[in-house]
Amino acid sequence: MTRQQFEELKAEARELHGRTVTFRRAIHEHPELSFAEHETARYVSGQLAAEGISFRPIAGTGILAKIEGRGDLSRCVVLRADMDALPIREQTGLPFASRNEGVMHACGHDMHTACLLGALILLNRRRSEIDGTVFGLFQPGEEVDPGGASLVLAEDPFRDYRVQAVVGEHVGAEIPLGQLGFRPGKYMASGDEVRITVRGRGGHGALPHNLNDPVVAAAALITALQQVVSRNIDSRVPSVLSFGRVIADGATNIIPSEVRLEGTFRTMDEVWRAEGKRRIREISAGVTAAYGVEADVDIADGYPCVVNDPELTRRAQRIAAEMWGDERIIPLDLRMTAEDFGYYTERYPSLFFRLGTAGPDGTSGGGLHTGTFNPREEALDQGAATMAAFGIALLE
Repeated sequence: MTRQQFEELKAEARELHGRTVTFRRAIHEHPELSFAEHETARYVSGQLAAEGISFRPIAGTGILAKIEGRGDLSRCVVLRADMDALPIREQTGLPFASRNEGVMHACGHDMHTACLLGALILLNRRRSEIDGTVFGLFQPGEEVDPGGASLVLAEDPFRDYRVQAVVGEHVGAEIPLGQLGFRPGKYMASGDEVRITVRGRGGHGALPHNLNDPVVAAAALITALQQVVSRNIDSRVPSVLSFGRVIADGATNIIPSEVRLEGTFRTMDEVWRAEGKRRIREISAGVTAAYGVEADVDIADGYPCVVNDPELTRRAQRIAAEMWGDERIIPLDLRMTAEDFGYYTERYPSLFFRLGTAGPDGTSGGGLHTGTFNPREEALDQGAATMAAFGIALLE
């Protein structure tokens, strides 16, 4: 792309600002949980139809838009945005705050969807500059297993295309407005949900000698499982095993017959990921046997690691730097959070980058997944223009 093309895209994105803000606020006001994004899909479909952009349903409540340019239309770039919200009560006090009690766009998916709508509008006006096909993937269900990305890929929608890149954009709550963050290679962790039920024989709390106490066994198990990370894997491999839910539904004088543990196992290494899950099962069996109880271990396979294609990421960084200036491009640290975008990175050359949304105080009102999260809407222009630029430049 030429300097003139970059400047024209930026100018057109600024002109489109009122509409992208409207998109964002309409979606924010009517958030929907994972795989229930019916109204969101209807809204997105209506905006695409008004622009004459072709689309079809995908993965249940998702939308796949398509813009064909010139030349070899089998070469394509996929621009992806997630659409689902979280089960969080909004506390921003915004005039366009959630109307769905207990549901909120607290991870920026409203911003992502608005940016992608804006990018597709810009690209639709510039079909003659696209050397191939651009897909706009409005994906459902990023926040919960099995992840909307896995359902999208199960349909194999790009089987007749040569995918040059899958690009995902995510708001950066702590990144200053105007900056874009990139990281080649490993970026985000895999994420597996761990559920363990410890079963024993409950009864009166004053007569523990007559029981097989699952509470004491569960407490010992939580402690022992910390060795999965600290004593089984090289300390240079980022890994986390945390338990955030423990349910022992007894009383002051009642020892229950079972205790339920729920947690998350995350790492940056897929080989160790499989080994770590094996060790969780082994340690659970061994510890509970020592206490005369049993453990049922259920580890649902969650999202794989997000691994950005190094060559693609460096190329995208150069494009972004040409568009916005070197000073606007920052390196990203490894993150132990997980994203179903990892499924795309396993199959296609992929890029997942961050869009700065923090104000002068260095925050976006609150952190991701909080009821006060409120990203700066000025970022919509940069987000839409950057995604549009990638749609053109990565096909050149």
